[in-house]
Amino acid sequence: MSTIFLQHADVLVTMDSSRREISDGALLICDGVIAAVGTTDEVQQLVNSQQIHPDQIINMQHRVLLPGLVNTHHHMYQSLTRAIPGAQDAELFGWLQRLYPIWAGLTPEMIQVSTLTAMAELILSGCTTSSDHLYIYPNGCRLDDSIEAAQQIGMRFHACRGSMSVGESQGGLPPDALVEQEQAILNDSMRLIEQWHDPQPHAMLRIAVAPCSPFSVSRDLMRESALLARSYGVGLHTHLAENDNDISYSLQKFGMTPAQYAESLGWVGADVWHAHCVKLDHQGIDLFARTGTGIAHCPCSNMRLASGIAPIPAMLKAGINIGLGVDGSASNDGAHLLGEARQAMLLARVGHGPAALNARQALEMATLGGAKVLGRHDIGALAVGMSADVIAFRTDTLAMAGAAIHDPVAALLFCAPQQVDYSIINGNVVVQEGQLNTIDLPVVIEQHNRLAKILYSSASAFH
Repeated sequence: MSTIFLQHADVLVTMDSSRREISDGALLICDGVIAAVGTTDEVQQLVNSQQIHPDQIINMQHRVLLPGLVNTHHHMYQSLTRAIPGAQDAELFGWLQRLYPIWAGLTPEMIQVSTLTAMAELILSGCTTSSDHLYIYPNGCRLDDSIEAAQQIGMRFHACRGSMSVGESQGGLPPDALVEQEQAILNDSMRLIEQWHDPQPHAMLRIAVAPCSPFSVSRDLMRESALLARSYGVGLHTHLAENDNDISYSLQKFGMTPAQYAESLGWVGADVWHAHCVKLDHQGIDLFARTGTGIAHCPCSNMRLASGIAPIPAMLKAGINIGLGVDGSASNDGAHLLGEARQAMLLARVGHGPAALNARQALEMATLGGAKVLGRHDIGALAVGMSADVIAFRTDTLAMAGAAIHDPVAALLFCAPQQVDYSIINGNVVVQEGQLNTIDLPVVIEQHNRLAKILYSSASAFH
């Protein structure tokens, strides 16, 4: 049995049913699962009484311990196209039309290296579980390329088999050369689920079925994807109601709001989560609350593309499950999930007043909220029996000076976002004293920059 004893944390934030915050907190991990949570004295007594000899004892003084953060929406391949000229000041549709020709040059190696890069950035920001929505598959790219990267770096992963099937000639947004045949999409989704999906508690890898958006796939594909996912018991994910153009397209093409369109195709329920929902109306909010449909809130991307401010306070009040997503690295240009939580808190206040969202509510969206959105009951909180996904941020840093003495938990959100000091994923120490243990990060960054240059230069060949 492998055991880790974390002790003497300034504060341990449990996110358990009582939302306890424990001073001089401690945690015992046994074989990747949390075995005890309490004060250091309480856990030490348990260790002594059961004659446990921990393999590792880590002093967490001057640190806040939290459940690992959960990222519910991303496009990791886009880390290759950050800050691309011509897309820096565009709204969603123009931004996509600028980038589609560049993404046409993606290769399997680019998918793998960009996934490692995006996951490294996420992990160092406190994220331990991430979804990824890969919906473009040129030049032999497969979702397996992302999955293999996740296994290499040691991240808990929800891999979403995205797709586009309606090209420009059929009234869709993507170029015809980048769409796939619908039966091929469904066949590959089945293959991936059967090969990779793990439904068991504490699973490190799950698959979701994820047609890209109402403006890039057909009604038939949406319907068939829902039937397929439910036959296997896996999740469903797509973009919805992201901006005004998104709403206009839905009304003109389908004669329905995005929420009505989703409902008509069976795309509501506890097994469904939609990204963005910036323009979800009152009826849509009621529908999502009534059906248990989840939302991935992506504030940085929504601001970057000027999509608007999602009505998060109203959604929370209605009882909708909401998680956070950093979204693609070309519409956020970063992947700092703690920073995303801070931005969610601040943006809600711009739209709805200074008490609209407090620091602990934002942290809850980043942990428990994300777990619920992904349909996970084994992550998002530090409690006995939960997966051992634990992060620690230092309180004795320049960014926290003058704040940690008052409220170190709130200070994580109010002060400048920090990198994580420790990250334990599934009981494995992935980050130790700020250093990522599982990959050679400078080598990955060099590979990533080299491939980003090749990808950008290849765009002219597409034309």
